[in-house]
Amino acid sequence: MKHLPNTLTLANLFCGCIAIAFILHSQPFLRELNGEKIWITGTQQAWFACIFIFIAAILDLFDGAAARWLGVESAIGKDLDSLADVVSFGVAPSMILMKMLWTAWMSRPSAIDIPILSLSPAFLLVCFAALRLAKFNNLEGVQKNFQGVPVPAIGLFVASLPLLNFYMPEYAGKAMQNVWLVLLTIGVLCYLMVSKFRFFSLKVKGFSFKENKAQYLWLVLSLAAIVFLKWLAIPFSFILYIVLSLGMQKSLKA
Repeated sequence: MKHLPNTLTLANLFCGCIAIAFILHSQPFLRELNGEKIWITGTQQAWFACIFIFIAAILDLFDGAAARWLGVESAIGKDLDSLADVVSFGVAPSMILMKMLWTAWMSRPSAIDIPILSLSPAFLLVCFAALRLAKFNNLEGVQKNFQGVPVPAIGLFVASLPLLNFYMPEYAGKAMQNVWLVLLTIGVLCYLMVSKFRFFSLKVKGFSFKENKAQYLWLVLSLAAIVFLKWLAIPFSFILYIVLSLGMQKSLKA
Protein backbone atom coordinates (compact mmCIF):
# COMPACT_ATOMS: atom_id res chain seq x y z
CA MET A 1 0.00 0.00 0.00
CA LYS A 2 2.90 2.37 0.64
CA HIS A 3 3.57 2.53 -3.11
CA LEU A 4 -0.03 3.50 -3.96
CA PRO A 5 0.54 7.31 -4.04
CA ASN A 6 3.52 7.09 -6.40
CA THR A 7 1.63 4.56 -8.53
CA LEU A 8 -1.24 7.02 -8.89
CA THR A 9 1.25 9.78 -9.77
CA LEU A 10 2.85 7.60 -12.46
CA ALA A 11 -0.63 6.80 -13.79
CA ASN A 12 -1.19 10.56 -14.03
CA LEU A 13 2.03 10.87 -16.05
CA PHE A 14 1.03 7.90 -18.23
CA CYS A 15 -2.33 9.54 -19.06
CA GLY A 16 -0.55 12.79 -19.90
CA CYS A 17 1.70 10.97 -22.38
CA ILE A 18 -1.30 9.26 -24.00
CA ALA A 19 -2.99 12.67 -24.29
CA ILE A 20 0.07 14.05 -26.10
CA ALA A 21 0.04 11.12 -28.52
CA PHE A 22 -3.64 11.72 -29.34
CA ILE A 23 -3.06 15.46 -29.83
CA LEU A 24 -0.14 14.82 -32.19
CA HIS A 25 -2.40 12.62 -34.33
CA SER A 26 -5.25 15.12 -34.26
CA GLN A 27 -5.69 16.75 -37.66
CA PRO A 28 -8.02 19.79 -37.71
CA PHE A 29 -10.47 19.85 -40.61
CA LEU A 30 -12.71 22.28 -42.44
CA ARG A 31 -16.43 22.16 -41.75
CA GLU A 32 -19.20 24.19 -43.36
CA LEU A 33 -21.61 25.86 -40.94
CA ASN A 34 -24.34 28.22 -42.09
CA GLY A 35 -22.63 28.63 -45.43
CA GLU A 36 -19.28 29.47 -43.82
CA LYS A 37 -16.24 27.20 -43.68
CA ILE A 38 -14.44 27.07 -40.33
CA TRP A 39 -11.56 25.01 -38.99
CA ILE A 40 -12.46 22.47 -36.31
CA THR A 41 -9.77 21.63 -33.73
CA GLY A 42 -11.94 19.24 -31.74
CA THR A 43 -11.50 16.06 -33.74
CA GLN A 44 -12.07 12.64 -32.18
CA GLN A 45 -8.35 12.33 -31.35
CA ALA A 46 -8.42 15.72 -29.59
CA TRP A 47 -11.55 14.59 -27.72
CA PHE A 48 -9.72 11.52 -26.37
CA ALA A 49 -6.70 13.67 -25.46
CA CYS A 50 -8.89 15.95 -23.36
CA ILE A 51 -10.51 12.98 -21.61
CA PHE A 52 -7.09 11.61 -20.65
CA ILE A 53 -6.09 15.01 -19.25
CA PHE A 54 -9.25 14.95 -17.12
CA ILE A 55 -8.40 11.42 -15.92
CA ALA A 56 -4.88 12.64 -15.07
CA ALA A 57 -6.44 15.42 -12.97
CA ILE A 58 -8.50 12.90 -11.00
CA LEU A 59 -5.40 10.80 -10.35
CA ASP A 60 -3.50 13.93 -9.31
CA LEU A 61 -6.24 14.68 -6.80
CA PHE A 62 -6.04 11.24 -5.20
CA ASP A 63 -2.26 10.66 -5.08
CA GLY A 64 -1.71 13.38 -2.48
CA ALA A 65 -4.76 12.26 -0.49
CA ALA A 66 -3.48 8.68 -0.52
CA ALA A 67 -0.03 9.78 0.67
CA ARG A 68 -1.52 11.71 3.60
CA TRP A 69 -3.91 8.87 4.47
CA LEU A 70 -1.13 6.27 4.47
CA GLY A 71 1.38 8.58 6.15
CA VAL A 72 3.97 8.07 3.41
CA GLU A 73 4.53 11.66 2.20
CA SER A 74 8.09 12.12 0.93
CA ALA A 75 10.31 14.52 -1.00
CA ILE A 76 10.52 11.99 -3.84
CA GLY A 77 6.74 11.80 -4.06
CA LYS A 78 6.49 15.61 -4.12
CA ASP A 79 9.05 15.92 -6.93
CA LEU A 80 7.49 13.04 -8.86
CA ASP A 81 4.09 14.72 -8.61
CA SER A 82 5.48 17.95 -10.08
CA LEU A 83 7.20 16.08 -12.92
CA ALA A 84 3.94 14.32 -13.78
CA ASP A 85 1.99 17.59 -13.57
CA VAL A 86 4.34 19.44 -15.91
CA VAL A 87 3.67 16.77 -18.56
CA SER A 88 -0.08 16.22 -18.06
CA PHE A 89 -1.03 19.85 -17.39
CA GLY A 90 1.86 21.66 -19.09
CA VAL A 91 3.11 19.81 -22.15
CA ALA A 92 -0.21 18.24 -23.17
CA PRO A 93 -2.20 21.53 -22.94
CA SER A 94 0.63 23.30 -24.80
CA MET A 95 0.18 20.82 -27.64
CA ILE A 96 -3.54 21.65 -27.68
CA LEU A 97 -2.74 25.36 -27.88
CA MET A 98 -0.28 24.63 -30.69
CA LYS A 99 -3.09 22.96 -32.67
CA MET A 100 -5.38 25.91 -31.90
CA LEU A 101 -2.77 28.36 -33.19
CA TRP A 102 -2.31 26.20 -36.29
CA THR A 103 -6.02 26.26 -37.09
CA ALA A 104 -6.16 30.01 -36.40
CA TRP A 105 -3.29 30.74 -38.79
CA MET A 106 -4.69 28.34 -41.41
CA SER A 107 -7.94 30.31 -41.54
CA ARG A 108 -6.00 33.31 -42.93
CA PRO A 109 -5.53 33.92 -46.68
CA SER A 110 -1.74 34.03 -46.18
CA ALA A 111 -1.65 30.68 -44.37
CA ILE A 112 0.87 29.16 -46.77
CA ASP A 113 3.44 31.81 -45.80
CA ILE A 114 3.10 31.28 -42.04
CA PRO A 115 6.40 29.99 -40.51
CA ILE A 116 6.38 27.05 -38.10
CA LEU A 117 7.82 29.31 -35.38
CA SER A 118 4.49 31.16 -35.33
CA LEU A 119 3.23 28.20 -33.26
CA SER A 120 5.98 28.58 -30.62
CA PRO A 121 4.00 30.85 -28.23
CA ALA A 122 1.95 27.78 -27.31
CA PHE A 123 4.94 26.35 -25.45
CA LEU A 124 5.17 29.33 -23.12
CA LEU A 125 2.42 27.60 -21.16
CA VAL A 126 4.60 24.62 -20.20
CA CYS A 127 7.52 26.96 -19.36
CA PHE A 128 5.38 28.95 -16.94
CA ALA A 129 3.84 25.73 -15.58
CA ALA A 130 7.33 24.41 -14.77
CA LEU A 131 8.22 27.72 -13.08
CA ARG A 132 4.97 27.67 -11.08
CA LEU A 133 5.58 24.11 -9.86
CA ALA A 134 9.20 24.86 -8.93
CA LYS A 135 8.12 27.90 -6.89
CA PHE A 136 5.36 25.90 -5.19
CA ASN A 137 7.75 23.08 -4.24
CA ASN A 138 10.07 25.52 -2.50
CA LEU A 139 7.45 27.24 -0.36
CA GLU A 140 7.99 26.68 3.35
CA GLY A 141 5.27 25.39 5.65
CA VAL A 142 1.74 24.21 4.92
CA GLN A 143 -0.12 26.45 2.46
CA LYS A 144 -3.80 27.11 3.21
CA ASN A 145 -4.33 28.55 -0.26
CA PHE A 146 -2.41 29.05 -3.48
CA GLN A 147 -0.28 31.90 -4.77
CA GLY A 148 -0.98 31.83 -8.48
CA VAL A 149 -3.44 29.50 -10.19
CA PRO A 150 -2.58 25.80 -9.72
CA VAL A 151 -1.18 24.16 -12.85
CA PRO A 152 -3.85 21.39 -13.00
CA ALA A 153 -6.59 24.04 -13.14
CA ILE A 154 -4.88 25.69 -16.12
CA GLY A 155 -4.49 22.30 -17.82
CA LEU A 156 -8.16 21.45 -17.35
CA PHE A 157 -9.26 24.80 -18.75
CA VAL A 158 -7.16 24.33 -21.91
CA ALA A 159 -8.41 20.73 -22.22
CA SER A 160 -11.99 22.01 -22.28
CA LEU A 161 -11.42 24.14 -25.38
CA PRO A 162 -11.33 21.34 -28.01
CA LEU A 163 -14.41 19.82 -26.34
CA LEU A 164 -16.23 23.11 -26.86
CA ASN A 165 -15.04 23.12 -30.47
CA PHE A 166 -16.26 19.53 -30.85
CA TYR A 167 -19.76 20.08 -29.41
CA MET A 168 -20.28 23.81 -30.10
CA PRO A 169 -18.39 24.53 -33.35
CA GLU A 170 -20.61 27.44 -34.36
CA TYR A 171 -19.35 29.39 -31.33
CA ALA A 172 -16.02 27.97 -30.18
CA GLY A 173 -14.88 27.12 -33.71
CA LYS A 174 -15.14 30.74 -34.84
CA ALA A 175 -13.44 32.02 -31.69
CA MET A 176 -10.52 29.64 -32.17
CA GLN A 177 -9.89 31.11 -35.62
CA ASN A 178 -8.85 34.41 -34.05
CA VAL A 179 -5.05 34.30 -33.70
CA TRP A 180 -4.93 37.26 -31.32
CA LEU A 181 -7.57 35.73 -29.05
CA VAL A 182 -5.56 32.51 -28.80
CA LEU A 183 -2.36 34.45 -28.08
CA LEU A 184 -4.16 36.56 -25.47
CA THR A 185 -5.47 33.38 -23.81
CA ILE A 186 -1.93 31.99 -23.62
CA GLY A 187 -0.62 35.22 -22.11
CA VAL A 188 -3.34 35.44 -19.48
CA LEU A 189 -2.95 31.80 -18.44
CA CYS A 190 0.83 32.16 -18.11
CA TYR A 191 0.44 35.29 -15.99
CA LEU A 192 -2.16 33.70 -13.70
CA MET A 193 0.18 30.81 -12.86
CA VAL A 194 3.01 33.02 -11.59
CA SER A 195 0.97 35.99 -10.31
CA LYS A 196 1.05 37.00 -6.64
CA PHE A 197 -2.72 36.81 -6.35
CA ARG A 198 -4.07 34.28 -3.85
CA PHE A 199 -6.48 31.53 -4.94
CA PHE A 200 -8.45 29.41 -2.52
CA SER A 201 -7.98 25.67 -2.23
CA LEU A 202 -10.93 23.52 -3.28
CA LYS A 203 -10.35 21.24 -0.30
CA VAL A 204 -13.03 21.82 2.34
CA LYS A 205 -12.12 22.22 6.03
CA GLY A 206 -14.84 20.28 7.83
CA PHE A 207 -18.45 21.08 6.92
CA SER A 208 -18.74 24.64 8.26
CA PHE A 209 -20.25 27.00 5.67
CA LYS A 210 -18.42 30.00 7.15
CA GLU A 211 -15.01 28.39 6.68
CA ASN A 212 -15.83 26.94 3.26
CA LYS A 213 -18.21 29.51 1.77
CA ALA A 214 -16.03 30.07 -1.32
CA GLN A 215 -15.75 26.33 -1.98
CA TYR A 216 -19.50 25.75 -1.51
CA LEU A 217 -20.45 28.73 -3.68
CA TRP A 218 -18.09 27.61 -6.42
CA LEU A 219 -19.42 24.04 -6.27
CA VAL A 220 -23.12 25.01 -6.33
CA LEU A 221 -22.73 27.47 -9.21
CA SER A 222 -20.54 25.04 -11.18
CA LEU A 223 -23.11 22.24 -10.80
CA ALA A 224 -25.89 24.61 -11.84
CA ALA A 225 -23.83 25.62 -14.87
CA ILE A 226 -23.70 21.99 -16.01
CA VAL A 227 -27.50 22.01 -16.32
CA PHE A 228 -27.79 25.35 -18.11
CA LEU A 229 -24.47 25.72 -19.97
CA LYS A 230 -23.56 22.06 -20.66
CA TRP A 231 -19.97 21.97 -21.99
CA LEU A 232 -19.54 25.68 -21.35
CA ALA A 233 -19.74 24.82 -17.65
CA ILE A 234 -16.05 23.79 -17.67
CA PRO A 235 -14.55 27.16 -18.69
CA PHE A 236 -17.31 28.88 -16.68
CA SER A 237 -16.23 27.09 -13.48
CA PHE A 238 -12.60 28.08 -14.15
CA ILE A 239 -13.48 31.75 -14.67
CA LEU A 240 -15.75 31.62 -11.61
CA TYR A 241 -12.85 30.26 -9.54
CA ILE A 242 -10.65 33.17 -10.68
CA VAL A 243 -13.33 35.80 -10.00
CA LEU A 244 -14.19 34.43 -6.53
CA SER A 245 -10.53 34.25 -5.54
CA LEU A 246 -9.77 37.79 -6.74
CA GLY A 247 -12.75 39.03 -4.74
CA MET A 248 -11.40 37.38 -1.58
CA GLN A 249 -7.81 38.66 -1.64
CA LYS A 250 -7.94 40.20 1.85
CA SER A 251 -9.23 37.07 3.56
CA LEU A 252 -6.94 34.76 1.60
CA LYS A 253 -3.85 36.76 2.56
CA ALA A 254 -4.80 36.75 6.24
